[in-house]
Amino acid sequence: MPEHVQSAYVHHPKQAVPRGPIRLGDSELKLYHLEQPGAPVPDTIDALARAYLAREAGASLGLANDRGFVLVHRCGADFHFLLPTVWRGNNEVWEAVCYHQGDMADFAPFAPAYGAVHGAVRPTFCVWELGIVAHEAAAWSRFLASPRTQGDLTHWRGDMFAGAVT
Repeated sequence: MPEHVQSAYVHHPKQAVPRGPIRLGDSELKLYHLEQPGAPVPDTIDALARAYLAREAGASLGLANDRGFVLVHRCGADFHFLLPTVWRGNNEVWEAVCYHQGDMADFAPFAPAYGAVHGAVRPTFCVWELGIVAHEAAAWSRFLASPRTQGDLTHWRGDMFAGAVT
């Protein structure tokens, strides 16, 4: 067994729940919840995430006329990742990682605790998040290959994934 997979780990499916596009100034992100069946992202966390995104879009997140998607990933009972992800350089995905845990008043930037250094491997997306990322990569590729009209942008906006991610 690979030493980075704990022997007690039990893998289970999660589900992607599309929550529609959200506007953040001149940027637009497709919002998803990622959760275990029967354990949805709480409404209070959704509201906190939306408020954080609205407040920080142009500030700490540096969004400016971006298109992309954002995941609110419920990881257990009281830990949530907030992953605003945008398309830049035509075909590159850029991601910010924020988190909320327990009774924190707000989301905050996430720094991995186990020694990520410049140029070294570091966490990006988990296996469940990659299910949504794969769909969004294909949707963006379809948009890039289109004439990129307002109609094509409208089609991209509505092209969201829903269902099991394993």
